[in-house]
Amino acid sequence: MSGATGAGSATSGANGARGAATDSKGGATAVSDPREPQPQAAGPYHPPQAYQAPAGPGTQRGEQQQRVARTGARTTPRTRKARLRVAKADPWSVMKVSFLLSIALGICTVIAAAVLWMVMDAMGVFSTVGGTISEATGSNEGNGFDLQSFLSLPRVLIFTSVIAVIDVVLATALATLGAFIYNLSAGFVGGVELTLAEDE
Repeated sequence: MSGATGAGSATSGANGARGAATDSKGGATAVSDPREPQPQAAGPYHPPQAYQAPAGPGTQRGEQQQRVARTGARTTPRTRKARLRVAKADPWSVMKVSFLLSIALGICTVIAAAVLWMVMDAMGVFSTVGGTISEATGSNEGNGFDLQSFLSLPRVLIFTSVIAVIDVVLATALATLGAFIYNLSAGFVGGVELTLAEDE
């Protein structure tokens, strides 16, 4: 038993000598256990964020000014445009619209003819021209051609109304026929293309 005790003291002496030799070479070193938790710096805890915080209006304005300063040009708003195509025109709707428009045009024609006749009569055009024509076509046996009685207001209005009715019928028929022809041509070439832009 005394021999074992002597051996243990010898081992501890050797360890002590080795430790002293290490301190003499590199100085005193502290040995830390890796299993112990490392001390952290004191401060508030900030949890990790999955998404970045949205930038405020001030940040967006600063980025826009920086972008303008880099490019050297101001950004102008883009005008939205839409490209459409008239693939088919309904003949029935075209006929109704053309009928109403031709009626309005006929009424305007009659009113314009009446106003024009009144203005020319007030200026004395019919009396002057009628006298010249009657003298040129007159003879000793009878008077010449009476232009003023021939171009009276009722006769002018009747003549203008007949022309307006004929215009209504022809315009309606031609517009309806044009719708049929457009539908046939649109089936081959695709129709008329229109580009619509948004008003600023």
